[in-house]
Amino acid sequence: MKQKSLTKQRIELSAKIEELQKQVMEQQVGLEEQRKLVNTLLTIIMEEADGVQSGAAPTIPNQPKRGYCM
Repeated sequence: MKQKSLTKQRIELSAKIEELQKQVMEQQVGLEEQRKLVNTLLTIIMEEADGVQSGAAPTIPNQPKRGYCM
């Protein structure tokens, strides 16, 4: 069985490390995009939970101002 030289092993490992670092960076970018999306969605949900806080949603006559969702 042939043994690889240490130099060749080091080169191969360096290439693998480089590839893994690229994958980690891609995952971090994707994670940051998802984090922004989740924060945006949570903000929308919290601000519009009863449809009244921002004044954007019309109110239903003779209904309580809280406790319902549109």
